[in-house]
Amino acid sequence: MIDIRTVETSGLGDRSYLASDGTVAVAIDPQRDIDRVLDLANEVGAGITHVAETHIHNDYVTGGLDLAARTGATYLVNAADEVGFARTPIADGDEVTVGSMRLRAIATPGHTHHHLSYALLDESGTVAAVFTGGSMLYGTTGRTDLVSPDDTVELTHAQYHSVRRLVAELPGEAAVYPTHGFGSFCASTPASGADGSTVGQEATTNPALTQDEQDFVDTLIAGLGAFPTYYARMGPANAAGPSPVDLTPPEPVDPAELRRRLEAGQWVVDLRDRTAFAAGHLPGSLGFELSTPFVTYFGWTFDFDAELTLIGETPEQVAAAQRELVRIGIDRFAGAATGPLDSLEAGQGLRSYPVSDFPGLAAAFDERDPFILDARRDEERASGGVRGSVHIPLHELLARRDEVPEGEVWVYCGSGYRASIAASMLDRPGRDLVLINDDWPNAAEAGLADSNEPATASH
Repeated sequence: MIDIRTVETSGLGDRSYLASDGTVAVAIDPQRDIDRVLDLANEVGAGITHVAETHIHNDYVTGGLDLAARTGATYLVNAADEVGFARTPIADGDEVTVGSMRLRAIATPGHTHHHLSYALLDESGTVAAVFTGGSMLYGTTGRTDLVSPDDTVELTHAQYHSVRRLVAELPGEAAVYPTHGFGSFCASTPASGADGSTVGQEATTNPALTQDEQDFVDTLIAGLGAFPTYYARMGPANAAGPSPVDLTPPEPVDPAELRRRLEAGQWVVDLRDRTAFAAGHLPGSLGFELSTPFVTYFGWTFDFDAELTLIGETPEQVAAAQRELVRIGIDRFAGAATGPLDSLEAGQGLRSYPVSDFPGLAAAFDERDPFILDARRDEERASGGVRGSVHIPLHELLARRDEVPEGEVWVYCGSGYRASIAASMLDRPGRDLVLINDDWPNAAEAGLADSNEPATASH
């Protein structure tokens, strides 16, 4: 009997899988921190004999090469992919025996040119499941613009035919196990939110199956928004062959050295809750609350050549952040400081700013005309914003923060998370910041939402 276990990486919106027959197992699209996969294999009592990649990933650094080396497993990577390491090439139609199971490669280009899906056959030869990577997702498909803008139209047409091929060739009861689609920017549109699906269910709900080809292509391309800039680094790193992960704790940094780094303008990142950061933080530090969106927005704004120091309440919090960051190839840590914030300030004092909500902003409007910054993405802003607000997406803010004036500045986003990062980037003497820690729908209830042509800051 086949047992399929999921290794979820919620911060990146991805899932890896371990499929076993009780004795041997195959890992599909493992993340870089492979200890999670190894622990799962030990839990189910199966030895990993194969590791399979559906594609050269654009949103994280793979652990496949390291996992295969650690276990002696066969490493399956599409024969058409140009890579800088030894692998077992596999191509459309090839089958690989994994204990009593078989893994069949199916070419499903679209998310990348050489994308593969893997049908998993049980000992009777029945297709029990299909691992679809960035092809067929739950109620949507993988985005098609990550390889090159010049290839997007071609790949979108290919994606349409790939999803239809899976439905044509596989039984309706086969379970679908995508890698992307759980909040990942690799999805072309948000996935359905379902925790599972089958080929048959997708045949009735997936846009690649319910729209004609040109409608599908036009709709998908029109809906593509910005994606994290660090994606440009992931594909080349994965094709070259990533180094094994190193989760050695960063060196401790004492308060005096921490102050020196802050005064030098280095990246010193505070991992605490956003309201705790607002209530008191070291001058010059950046607030990136360690929660689900952390790694995506950190990678989107971080200077990968910069020195990075982490501030956490505990060593465990720092370790959790480090694990998130190595998944996108951030390996160089200049150090870390932990403990109560007042023990780290080294005489420099703390900065703070108030936290409010959309009703609080509405009340401020009744008295004065504050500057309001919208830190959401372009596609969110397209449907409107707070009236009179200026739009600078978070990922552009470091380069454009001089466009934000001195004086009173209120900052909002869709939930308060990105606004908190933006506020930390803007915090300096002369600005009186207010963090709007509130959900965007509440702006309409407060009478603030404007669906007309949104205001933007000039470049």
